[in-house]
Amino acid sequence: YMLIMCGIAGVISLNNNTDLDVIKSMASTITHRGPDGEGYLMGDNFAFAHKRLSVIDLSNAGHQPMEYLERYVITYNGEVYNHIELREMLKEVGYEFASHTDTEVILAAYDQWGPDCVNRFNGMWAFVIFDRLKNTVFLSRDRFGIKPLYYYYDGEVFVFGSEIKTLLKHPSIKSTPDKNFLVNYLKEGPKEYLVETAIEKVYKFPAASYIEAEVGELVCAVVPKVFWTLKPNLKKERFSQEKANVLAQKYYEMLFDAVRLRLRADVKVGSALSGGLDSSSIVYLVNQQLKSKGKKDLQETFSTVYKSSGTENCDESVYIDMLAKEFGVSSNQIEPTIESVAKEYENVIWHMENPPEGSLMSSWHTFKKVAQTDVTVTLDGQGADEQLAGYLGYINVYLTSISLFDFYKELPYFFKIPKAKKHIFVAFFMNHFRFVFGNKLLLLLVKKLTGRNFKLNLNEVLVDDINTSLNTLLHYADHTSMAHGIESRMPFMDYRLVEFLAEVPACYKMRNGWTKYLARLAFNNKLPDEICWRKDKMGWPIPEEYWFRGELKEWYVKKTNSSNLIKELEPGFSASKKITSNTKISKVLNYLNLALFEKLFVLR
Repeated sequence: YMLIMCGIAGVISLNNNTDLDVIKSMASTITHRGPDGEGYLMGDNFAFAHKRLSVIDLSNAGHQPMEYLERYVITYNGEVYNHIELREMLKEVGYEFASHTDTEVILAAYDQWGPDCVNRFNGMWAFVIFDRLKNTVFLSRDRFGIKPLYYYYDGEVFVFGSEIKTLLKHPSIKSTPDKNFLVNYLKEGPKEYLVETAIEKVYKFPAASYIEAEVGELVCAVVPKVFWTLKPNLKKERFSQEKANVLAQKYYEMLFDAVRLRLRADVKVGSALSGGLDSSSIVYLVNQQLKSKGKKDLQETFSTVYKSSGTENCDESVYIDMLAKEFGVSSNQIEPTIESVAKEYENVIWHMENPPEGSLMSSWHTFKKVAQTDVTVTLDGQGADEQLAGYLGYINVYLTSISLFDFYKELPYFFKIPKAKKHIFVAFFMNHFRFVFGNKLLLLLVKKLTGRNFKLNLNEVLVDDINTSLNTLLHYADHTSMAHGIESRMPFMDYRLVEFLAEVPACYKMRNGWTKYLARLAFNNKLPDEICWRKDKMGWPIPEEYWFRGELKEWYVKKTNSSNLIKELEPGFSASKKITSNTKISKVLNYLNLALFEKLFVLR
């Protein structure tokens, strides 16, 4: 198989005066996404660039930008995992292929099915296709927005690229910060699902969308069409153990198949392992499949650990070691030092572009560790918490939404979850209020007290989070992995599995004090009980409190106080006051992130 991950860039213009040097300079900003090769193609109304990282011994047949049928030209970043099956379908109706790439399959699929082709793809993608015959452009981004695509337009040109810094190399684009966006960021944290970015007039193409337009239309207006939406099952249903067992089996089989598809690569594949249920499930399934293929090589797992004094509360190495021993995998561990945190920080912000929340040091160091080995693809556990209700915040929604009788039946079990008490007490008040005054008044009261809309259905909340906060986490995963030239694949984001789980009634996701009940049931007796039925939820914690309110305090103050942008957005801001306040540390770090964003992107 020839699967390649890459970075893309390009200009579509009415007057065709794009300089090759401009395109080369744009592409040079994303060499980390594709250090193994590059390609350029200039046409009457387009100039495409492509940086590639070979995941296979790449013949030139897989070279991009790729032309097909002497008509279409594509530059593409991502993986369509079911390309083998699609190629067979397309061969049956007469298409011929010169390579084994998924790139060529995308082009044939577009020729055969038009824009509807994207509904047949199982994978992650951002691509732009130019049709020389019709002088039209077709561009699309995958259902969850795993692969990035940024753009700018001004009536003369439409400029696009895998990263914001790619676009800033184009002479028409100024690096002006979007102050409204940044004020909102300081107030509410990052929202990667928005089309706006931290730079004015540079936008993010939305997930699950496409555009098919003539060149003249595209340079004047970008109007994406949505091709896929996730619909939650909002029915109330009584729990049945028999049905739970059937659903758990189906969940296991679907996740197994999602892993099978994502192992399609002839390079060494590893897994990022945090020690929690999700990443452990993936490691287990990868192991099963390597065994069935008779592969003797040990699976490589990668983990960030915190064993030093002061940081142990963030350490999950006991679970990581337990799993490594149980399954005989080779465990690669890295521990960030205070020096490396300070040294790497600017690099993280350079690769994240839009300022993130917190330091992202666990994710960053995990992929840094992968890059020190010969593994180029990892299978990761991103996305399960938002689909199976893994976070503590979901307890409140669940306990408020069930009947008062069920509430008292389940209450004792939920008290056994560490750190769940405050969520239980809020639910206690809300459920009783609802019992007496009804849903409508409860929702009005919550809105008045918190300013937020409360949703009374767990599945509705989960789908909301998949479309919003998960989108931000997927952005982190893509940017921290690709910064190190590593491709992160996410079996939990297989759209078939996502659709299935959205259909599963909420009572199978939370049950008797267990979050992710269905997943635990599916892996019961497959994973060690200590992991499968683990009560505490950590989720890649980072000892930021210890670092930044300790040894790195002066460093934080110095870096953050130098920002004119923060002073402008928040007059009277003082970094030393902020770091000594009792504000949550990840929110405090947002000011540092903004100061470094200004230094790297605005003042260059």
